[in-house]
This record gives sequence, C-alpha cells and structure tokens, in this order.
Amino acid sequence: MKTIGLIAGMGKLPRLIAEDARQRGYRVVAVGLEPVVNDKKLESAVDVFELINVGKLDKLIKTLKKNGVNEVVMAGKVSKELIYKGHVTPDLRAIKLLWKLKDRSDDTVMLAITGELEKDGIRLLETTSFSSGLLAPEGCITKKQPTKAQWKDIEWGYDMAKEVGRLDIGQTVVVKEQAVMAVEAIEGTDEAIKRGGKLAGAGAVVIKTAKPGQDLRFDVPAVGLSTINSMIEAEAFVLAVEAGATLFLEKEEIIAQAEEAGIVIVGYKKSRK
Repeated sequence: MKTIGLIAGMGKLPRLIAEDARQRGYRVVAVGLEPVVNDKKLESAVDVFELINVGKLDKLIKTLKKNGVNEVVMAGKVSKELIYKGHVTPDLRAIKLLWKLKDRSDDTVMLAITGELEKDGIRLLETTSFSSGLLAPEGCITKKQPTKAQWKDIEWGYDMAKEVGRLDIGQTVVVKEQAVMAVEAIEGTDEAIKRGGKLAGAGAVVIKTAKPGQDLRFDVPAVGLSTINSMIEAEAFVLAVEAGATLFLEKEEIIAQAEEAGIVIVGYKKSRK
C-alpha cells in the first residue's frame, strides 16, 4: 500500500483529500497543525494522525519520515496572522528558515518550506492531485443568473483580483459598480467580504481567482459554506470564482444555501465574452 502524507490546516479540505486518497488505496499519514486544524472528523478519515504546532518544522518533517512518507500534500488554510498574534512557537529549524527569507509573502514562505521538505526526501504534490473533482466548472452554477451590470463587475473585478494575486497580497476582491470595496490580505476571504459589504451596502460582487502562475502545491483558492455565510452577512449578491482553478468544498450545501439566499454563483474564465 502506497503512503501519502497530509499536512492539514483549517477547514474540511484536508479530510476530503484524505478520503479521496484512501478510496484510491493510499495509506494516509496526517499531521494536523495546531492551533488551526479544526475538522473533528479528520482523525477518523486517516490511518495515522499526529497533532503538531505549526511552528515545529523539524518535528513535522521527522514525523512524516518516521511514518514512511516521501510524498505529501498540503491542504487547509494556515494564516500568517498566527505569527503576529504569538500563536506560533517556532523551533530552531523554523527560526533559521524565517531568518533567511527575503520577505514573508505567502509564496516566499511556502517555497522555503517546500525546500526544507525536499532536503529530507519529501516531495510536495499539487493539492489538486487528490481534489480535482472539486474544481469549479465554467458557467452559472446557481439557477439565478447575473444581471448585465453584475457581469460587468465580474469581468472588471476579475482583472483586479488577478493583479492582487500577482502582487501576492490575496486572491479575493469585493467590488460594486466597477469600484473596489475591499481587497483580501492577511485577514482572509471571509473578513474581506464582510469589510467590503460594510462599505458597499447591499449588492456587492465577490470575485476569487488563482494567482497568475499559481503553484498548485499550495494556496489553491477554495470556497466553502463560510464564504456564503459571510456573503449573506455582507448582503453581497454574486460570487464569481475562477473556473477550473478554484476548489468548491461542500458543493451541494453551498448551492442550496446560495439559492435560498438569492446569491448567484458563477464559474468564470477570462475568455468569456
């Protein structure tokens, strides 16, 4: 039986990946990152489960190696906000890694961690290796369609989101009438949506895209029920995600809740006219 490692952050994506891997016959060794891992069902969905503080890089790598892991998937959000709030106690290996970084952008940090894994013979696989079935399709996903004005916001906001991604700031923008209400940064998608809603009032459009040249080994954009709940709170009317590049978690529940709230969901590609 082939073994796959799983480095698990926040949300249900790690469990969905674990379930997919086990269905394919893999033995799954999961490291849940404290204090962010929060899916209580994850442990029962894997063969080996260890909780390790997000700052204990050396322990994480040694745990994977001890369990025969030479390929691993990262899944689930791990916010850098933890560093600034003092929830991370880095070990010596993590301190040395952080000290050498040119900056602390998402890509810089994740590429450095990837390098540390590779030093110990552990290859980081693309997140979509075990979750391609969750990628958003192109077209309108809900019965309700965007209005002409909302399509304009989607098309215009898509370019804004791509530029924000190119700068490695975030993946989401909130717009209304071709004006940016909020840009996602370290606070994450849900808080950006709520902040944008306060400024826009009812009727905002939320656009989430992958970064240009997105490294599919980490930080693949994803939406879940919390995204819809944040939109309801913000009175946002439309969610547009990049088709073929955004993971849809809890798809049936998302669509049902969006339909009930009158929210439009669209899988969008730039080539659409």
